[in-house]
Order: sequence, then structure tokens, then C-alpha cells
Amino acid sequence: MKIRAGFTIGYECVQPTPMLLVLNVHPSRRPDLLTDQVLSFSQPIVAWNYTDSFGNSCTRIVAPPGLTTISTAFEIYDSGQPDAVPLDAPQHEIKDLPDDVLVFLLGSRYCDTDRLSDFAWATFSNTEPGWPRVQAIADFVHGHIEFDYLKADLLRTAHGGYCDKTGVCRDFAHLAITLCRCLNIPARYCTGYLGDIGVPPDPAPMDFSAWFEVYLGGHWHTVDARHNVPRIGRILMGTGRDATDVAISTAFGPAVLKQFDVVTKEVAGDNGAIA
Repeated sequence: MKIRAGFTIGYECVQPTPMLLVLNVHPSRRPDLLTDQVLSFSQPIVAWNYTDSFGNSCTRIVAPPGLTTISTAFEIYDSGQPDAVPLDAPQHEIKDLPDDVLVFLLGSRYCDTDRLSDFAWATFSNTEPGWPRVQAIADFVHGHIEFDYLKADLLRTAHGGYCDKTGVCRDFAHLAITLCRCLNIPARYCTGYLGDIGVPPDPAPMDFSAWFEVYLGGHWHTVDARHNVPRIGRILMGTGRDATDVAISTAFGPAVLKQFDVVTKEVAGDNGAIA
């Protein structure tokens, strides 16, 4: 299938403000692009790209005083298949993990493993290692946290989500990632587009989505504790230890969000085939 996606985001700054942006399609999905995906700015801005330590395509700018809108629009090919469910994917012994995967076993800014380790072992140690254990964690988080846009809190950690029992998609991801890490399952945070494709439309305004991936059987596998069902049409933007690493923008100074519009939808009547 073909998916049309993009956004328009506006920030107001009172002074020249350096910003880091994680708003590009992830390099792993760039071969699927059917049109160019570039960032456009409403003000004259010099932007330069770099690849961070997690392999994400990032952008650096200095936003001038006043309102600056950042936008992009593109079309991308997608298989139209739901997330794979690797029922037989085994869990690795730590000694067998690749060196670059080890960081995803450690605690991080929002994934406070030290506060949830005892709970994780007491609750999930009797589950079968590998995918069944990951699914048990996703089932728990899906049932434990109630989704509520009005309860979003940028300071809430995984332990906070466990205690508050409410939050948004990032809170589901942080708690599930943390429980996986506590049980020696490498897990990383993901952000990107996820439209209402193959599911009933959500009346809430479109937003970027957060999910996570676990490293089992030599590969990274998608898991979504918020929806807890395989979904169609994910477009990955970035991966990292938690939301800090893939924040859509990091401003080094005051920057007020004034506009936030995201679009993700299937192009009707077109199978997205690449000639």
C-alpha cells in the first residue's frame, strides 16, 4: 500500500534558539520512500543533518526569534502487513548479546530499572523466556495503564507510570521497556507515524506514536504495549534508550509549541507498487 504522511509544527522563540530535531524518516525506511522527504521551514534557516549514535537521521537548526513552522509531506510504500509476531524467538544469554545491544539492558532517564527490578522478577520470572515473556509484559502494561491525553506528563518515568496507572503511548512504552530490561531482555524506544489503518478511526487528533522493540533471536522485533495488537503501517523515525534520545525537538532555550498537526493515512485506490 501507499501511505501519505507528514506534519506541520510551529515553535515561537524570543531569541535565536539552537534546536535538535528528530523529524526525518529513519534511514531503514528511506528505501521505501516514493517521494522526497525533506524538512521545510517558514523562516530562512540554515539546517544541517547528522546521524546520531543510535543511527537516527537528525537535524540541527538555530530557530530565529518569532514563529517558525517546520513541515514535511511525503508518500511511502508499505507492505500492508501487520507487525510480525515471532512466537518462537528465543531470549539470549547476556554473554551472547552483541556489544552494541548491551546499552539497551541498562537503566536510562525514563526507564528507572532500579525501582522496578524486584517487581519484574516477582511478577514475570515464572513466564517462559523469549517472546512469551515479552508478551506477558505487554499484556500487563496494556491492562495496567489507562490511556489519557489529558494525563500526559513529560516528567513521568516508567515507575511513575506504574504508580499513576495512566498516561500516553510513551508511558506504555517506558514501563514495558523497563520491565523487559529488568528481566535481561534488551529493549529500545521507538517513535514514528502510526495511522488508523486497518482499525476504526480514532476521533482524537493525529499524533506521533511511541512503541518499542525487543532483541530476541538475533533480531529486533516490534512490540506495542498501548494497542497490544499487531498494527499496519508503522513508519519509524527514531530509536533510542527512551524518549530523551528521540524527542522530536530539543530546544536549548525558550521555545513555545504553537502548532502541531500530523497526518498519516493510506492513499485510497492505490496499492503502492513501485515500478
